[in-house]
Amino acid sequence: MLQPSHSSLQVAAVPSQRVPAQDRDQDVPWHTEAVCRRDEAGLFFAPSKEPTAARLSREEAAKRVCARCPVMVECREHALLQPEPYGVWGGLTAAERRVVLARRRRRELELKKAASASRVAAAS
Repeated sequence: MLQPSHSSLQVAAVPSQRVPAQDRDQDVPWHTEAVCRRDEAGLFFAPSKEPTAARLSREEAAKRVCARCPVMVECREHALLQPEPYGVWGGLTAAERRVVLARRRRRELELKKAASASRVAAAS
């Protein structure tokens, strides 16, 4: 099956229906509700040697799809926990996910240092 080219990026209009995770059927995997399953997969992953302007345009179009997805948070957490090295997942590019992961690591280190300092202070 032939896929349409990236030159004419179109995002289908699907109404946003955010359903809280706790209200969803727990037997159904989160990704079955993902809006991107209905869109062109190439929108979320870069073709080789993609020019910067085209990449930025494609990523913005992918983020618009993510913004109306009912499972965006679950998708983002999946991509951060795996970690997924490529593509737009949960509204974040690979570079944005690296920033989030670095911030989380720094926060965890700060919390460990604070906990250690409070144990030392309590022991004194």
